[in-house]
Amino acid sequence: MKIIVGLGNPGREYEKTRHNAGFMVIDRLAAALQAPVEKRMLRALTGQGRIGDEKVLLVKPQTYMNLSGEAVGALLRWFKLAPADLLVICDDLDLPPGKMRIRARGGSGGQKGMQSIIETIGTDEFPRFRLGIGRPAGPLIETADYVLGRFGPEEAGNFAEAVELAAEAVVIAVGEGLERAMNQYNRK
Repeated sequence: MKIIVGLGNPGREYEKTRHNAGFMVIDRLAAALQAPVEKRMLRALTGQGRIGDEKVLLVKPQTYMNLSGEAVGALLRWFKLAPADLLVICDDLDLPPGKMRIRARGGSGGQKGMQSIIETIGTDEFPRFRLGIGRPAGPLIETADYVLGRFGPEEAGNFAEAVELAAEAVVIAVGEGLERAMNQYNRK
């Protein structure tokens, strides 16, 4: 079993914001796998499906971004899974809007939800998919306001494509291996 976690913030006010990139990918996967993410479990919304022969748990933590590790850690313990069975999808300020990077491990890169997971489970040895949201243009826009803002018209199309690519890449990573997904999608 693999746990696929998309990071974001719960509630309508955060829907379609830059910080909810992970939730958007989980929603796309849920639709493709016909696995609605509706069951409340251990401070998260979950849905179960299959990618090939692998059972997957799609997860949207309901703890708010900065406490994502609480839900993720609880799920790993509940299912008695190792961090290697985890895959996390999040937004990244340091990548241009619409770009995606897949990594087998690494630090948080300043992403608070990722940092919470690393601290809670005690390792950074798990795959992560980072979706670029870019940085705010100009010093007058606070980073917090930017990540909690919605995509402008010029960004929306690129980001919709990135969500689609990320969902495809997750399917490849689970079904054919992380290395294959990295080779195929880190070039795009």
